[in-house]
Amino acid sequence: MIHVVLYEPEIPQNTGNIIRTCMATGSRLHLIEPLGFSLDEKHLKRSGMDYIKDADIHIHKNWEDFVSKNPSDHYYYMTRYGHKPPSAFDFTKDPEDIYVILGKESTGIDKKILQGHLETCMRLPMVASARSLNLSNCAAIIVYEILRQLEYPNLAGDEQLKGDHWLEDLQLD
Repeated sequence: MIHVVLYEPEIPQNTGNIIRTCMATGSRLHLIEPLGFSLDEKHLKRSGMDYIKDADIHIHKNWEDFVSKNPSDHYYYMTRYGHKPPSAFDFTKDPEDIYVILGKESTGIDKKILQGHLETCMRLPMVASARSLNLSNCAAIIVYEILRQLEYPNLAGDEQLKGDHWLEDLQLD
């Protein structure tokens, strides 16, 4: 299972978008407090749409609480200080529990956490003058890189709600 971990997220719209990505991909979302918003905030609900009720969301009081409840050797950190792109990691080695940790929008993941895990820090390649991408975009990119390597397990490749031949069968006047 893919676990998306948001370390002290601050912006409800980003978290809402990530909730939507996690629900659509069958990923579990972990939110590490403190949060910069209320979980019932209208901006969170608007960006998460009706996906929130079906999302697998776990809330943790702090980093230590998260680690104690989710011990793993498969933590990957998305940070501007990483030296390798997500594609440099082989997520097929142990696909059972992959944790992708993303930091708060203003300062990222605590540097004390990152220093002990430099070998599993990643960065999305971008032009030299860009510092970072939007948090929800980063989450979606890395989740789909993992899913690509795993060949999209348990995900539908065709339109399911309207049917996989809906567009072909559509009568246009």
